[in-house]
Amino acid sequence: MKRLLVLFMLWLPVCAHAALNVFACEPEWGALARELGGEDVKVYAATTALQDPHRIEARPSLIAQMRRADLVVCSGAGLEAGWLPVLLREAGNARVQPGRPGYFEATRFVALRDKPATLDRAQGDLHAAGNPHIHTDPRNISRVGAALAARMADVDSAHAAAYQARWHAFSARWNTAIAGWQARAAPLKGMPVVVQHPSFSYLLAWLGMAEVATLEPKPGVEPSVGHLARVAAQLQATPARAVLRAVYQSPRPANWVGERAGIPVLVLPYTVGGNARAGDLFGLFDDTLDQLLKATS
Repeated sequence: MKRLLVLFMLWLPVCAHAALNVFACEPEWGALARELGGEDVKVYAATTALQDPHRIEARPSLIAQMRRADLVVCSGAGLEAGWLPVLLREAGNARVQPGRPGYFEATRFVALRDKPATLDRAQGDLHAAGNPHIHTDPRNISRVGAALAARMADVDSAHAAAYQARWHAFSARWNTAIAGWQARAAPLKGMPVVVQHPSFSYLLAWLGMAEVATLEPKPGVEPSVGHLARVAAQLQATPARAVLRAVYQSPRPANWVGERAGIPVLVLPYTVGGNARAGDLFGLFDDTLDQLLKATS
């Protein structure tokens, strides 16, 4: 009996401080969950910055993590349509199914860009709800952060006050950072760039930059040499200052056009972990802006 009492006393603090298991589909949402959750969460990021979030294999290890999750945080808007439904079905975790408090889609809290007028698979990988790459505008991180803190408090009411306190602290730091980034980014307004995929639509809109060409003939479709040659010819009449590609994207198209147009190719981190400097959300935007500003000189 005495031994059972000792074991019970040891078990109590573990249960009292049990972490909220967060399954983040993308690194940016994992980083945000850590900012808001601190020691009260255990975050598992299903993907890295070096992976295309559209195309992930639903591996058994991901299913196992989904089975343990208390909260799933994903971009939504069809970004994970090729793999997330498989994980949710195979894990059989009722807590995190769509419509339950444990299922959270970031794009539901942001006004989406690039909504297609018509849906036609011949036009490439179109997202019916709009462009899901919302995190490249830091103001969207704020919108999602407020909603995510509230959802974490709902799912884990024992730590609700802590989640809200961390949200307010993070929000103050984040708003200060946004003001600084916007001031530094003034020279980027109107700067013409080429993009490989619509990964940076929100970033360009935030900074007032101009997208003059896209390397993919259709979203998600690998460009042919003929298409790239037409883009390079177009840039003779409508010059750009740089080609932008995300770190996970193939370097071939961007390098091909960059060499022929005589403009630099910027390999942007795209998300947390995209390079050594982009180790958190703040570093992600610090590095992105520094790279873009170098192209103005």
